[in-house]
Amino acid sequence: MAQERKKVIVVDDNPINQKLAINTLMDVYDVYTAPDAAKLFELLKKVIPDIILLDVVMPGMNGHEAIVILKKEPKTAGIPVVFITSKSDPESELMGFLLGAHDYISKPFSPPILLKRVEVILLMEAQKNNLKHMNDNLQEMVDEKTKEVVDLQNAILKTMGNLVEFRDDVTGSHIERTESLLSLLVDEMVKQGTYKDEMENWDVKLMLRSAHLHDVGKIAIRDNILMKPGPLTKEEYAEMQKHAIFGEKIIDKITESTKESAFLTHAKIMAGTHHEKWDGTGYPRQLAGTDIPLQGRIMAIVDVFDALVSERPYKKPFTAEKAVEFIKEGSGTHFDPLLVNVFADAVRHYL
Repeated sequence: MAQERKKVIVVDDNPINQKLAINTLMDVYDVYTAPDAAKLFELLKKVIPDIILLDVVMPGMNGHEAIVILKKEPKTAGIPVVFITSKSDPESELMGFLLGAHDYISKPFSPPILLKRVEVILLMEAQKNNLKHMNDNLQEMVDEKTKEVVDLQNAILKTMGNLVEFRDDVTGSHIERTESLLSLLVDEMVKQGTYKDEMENWDVKLMLRSAHLHDVGKIAIRDNILMKPGPLTKEEYAEMQKHAIFGEKIIDKITESTKESAFLTHAKIMAGTHHEKWDGTGYPRQLAGTDIPLQGRIMAIVDVFDALVSERPYKKPFTAEKAVEFIKEGSGTHFDPLLVNVFADAVRHYL
């Protein structure tokens, strides 16, 4: 029996955009269109889609007003909504995420990017629904299903991380590499007894998995900044810095819908503090020294190291040895001096 095709509703007052979306998606999905929010709600009486692509600026009710209604109605509250917009102000985008949007796509949109975004979000929704179903029945199948639940959590985290990397395509496999580096550093910390008291109650495996979300706030950064193939201007860099706060807010939204918060606690700390600096000149809160949570101090080192050894359109990759020297030069200013020494030992064993 053939698998039932997923349904997509595209809401846009521009017929050209509607046609482009139909041509892009029709080979994979059943596509329905509406020119405004009023027609959308009429259509929803007949069709319940798997995802809604919703224009922000429309005649009559705008997209932000429409999503509020969608999220209040039990029949439509769980449908993922992706805003498609030509607006470029981050405040409007953040408002959309706080109202429950899954993502933003800038117009004019690229057909391959549109198709991939829809695919990734529907995959995430399928995994989330599977996890909910399993949790509802967990009491009866704890012993045999625990491993599957853990694997599913990993898949969701990796999917969210991959969604970030799909947008921020210059980073390559940054998330996977930083997890490996993080594991090396934490293993060496345990071996040397570094910050033993602070780590005493940590579930290290959970903490390492949480690292997948350290850059999740980049989902809220505009494409023209995130995908710029070169150094950012001062103004663009200021916008990019907001991803730390955006990451915290996104993880807060996830936390609202789950009772399991251990790995999300680690994730929120990493997302919000991995760009703080030991001397207090980092962002977003200019924390200094041990006022920076340990998770953030650890992630700061591996995040910078990976950036140094990775190729960018505007720079050649550092060798691992040169990158370690750079990290050492930042000891006491950018990085926790104690962690720098441990990291140097960890990488030396690895090289």
